Amino acid sequence: MSNPEIEEIPIRDDMIRLGQLLKLASLVEDGVEATELIKNGLVKVNGEIDERRGRQLHAGDTVTVNGQTVRITTA
Repeated sequence: MSNPEIEEIPIRDDMIRLGQLLKLASLVEDGVEATELIKNGLVKVNGEIDERRGRQLHAGDTVTVNGQTVRITTA
C-alpha cells in the first residue's frame, strides 16, 4: 500500500543521484537550488539529513524537502 502523501517518482536506471532526483521530482528549479538545500541540511533521505548531492538513491528510497516526500520506484 502506498501513502497518499508520498509521491512516487519512477526512474529508468537502477540508481539516481540526489541532485538529479530533486530536479526530476520538481522539488527544486535547478541544480543551484538543489545544492543550496542539500548544503544547508534541508534534505532528508530515508528520514535522515544527507548533505551529499551525489548520494546514490535506489528504488524504495524516500527523499523529503520542505515537507514534501517522494519515493523512488523503477519504471
